[in-house]
Amino acid sequence: MASIHREIPIDARPSDVWAAVRDFGAVHRRLAPGFVLDARLDGEARIVTFANGTVAHELLVDCDDTRQRLVYAVISERVKHYNASVQVVADGGAADGEARARLIWVVDLLPNDIAPYIAGQMDQAVLAMQKALDRGPA
Repeated sequence: MASIHREIPIDARPSDVWAAVRDFGAVHRRLAPGFVLDARLDGEARIVTFANGTVAHELLVDCDDTRQRLVYAVISERVKHYNASVQVVADGGAADGEARARLIWVVDLLPNDIAPYIAGQMDQAVLAMQKALDRGPA
């Protein structure tokens, strides 16, 4: 099983980053705008449309406010297994003394041969997340 890890430094308060992550139905507006074009809720799932035209059905597995960790699974005929977790942790102080955030994103998937494609998509998503969430210069 392939396991892809990304640790993303974000110049924003962890609570602000977590608020965007946990807003499961607004990934296209709050977390990764531009990379994700649309998301709509369908029960415990969201149907996500990406900028490259791909549509994914993502099932909410867990949203843990205490650990600031969200887990979702992708339901697809292309993948045998796709489980992802996104966790927000504090990552030291910024110039203004407030904690910065580190977003830890882990995707475990099968088959292994789609891992390079998924890793590339995650790299693009990381850029969109940083752009959407970074505080920018004071």
